[in-house]
Amino acid sequence: MIDLGISKLALIGVVALVVIGPEKLPRVARTVGALLGKAQRYVAEVKAEVNRTIELEELKRMKESVEKAAREVETQVSSTAAEFEREWSEVTAGLDGASASTGGPDPATQDALSSLGSPVYPQYRRPKKNFRLKRQAVPQWYKARAGVRTRALSGAARVARYRPKSVQR
Repeated sequence: MIDLGISKLALIGVVALVVIGPEKLPRVARTVGALLGKAQRYVAEVKAEVNRTIELEELKRMKESVEKAAREVETQVSSTAAEFEREWSEVTAGLDGASASTGGPDPATQDALSSLGSPVYPQYRRPKKNFRLKRQAVPQWYKARAGVRTRALSGAARVARYRPKSVQR
């Protein structure tokens, strides 16, 4: 890396002042500064892209390891389920033969099971059909006497309506 100290920067500035001249030096300095800024932004973008690529590769590796573990768990569960089904069929095979020979459960148990078979739900009742119409069927004279608001007023209309009248002198 280039080692730039204060003395070297001062020497570069003096040479630039002599070569370029004092009239064009500020414009050249702005141009050089803009170009350096663009170069720094470009380098930062390249670094960010490289970091994103590295993170993406890490995520892909992590995804593959998780998928592998999921496949292992799935095969283990399926083998365990198959084993359970096999054992269950062996155990229930002996029970099916015993119940067939006895003729099923006794009549008292049969009645208890049939009564528990379907739950009883309350019957649906339709709501009153015209409740909104009946609510609005109050006569206008009654609403006016009882003080029920029938129309909405805007804020300005309410101020104009209820503003105290000024006393003229």
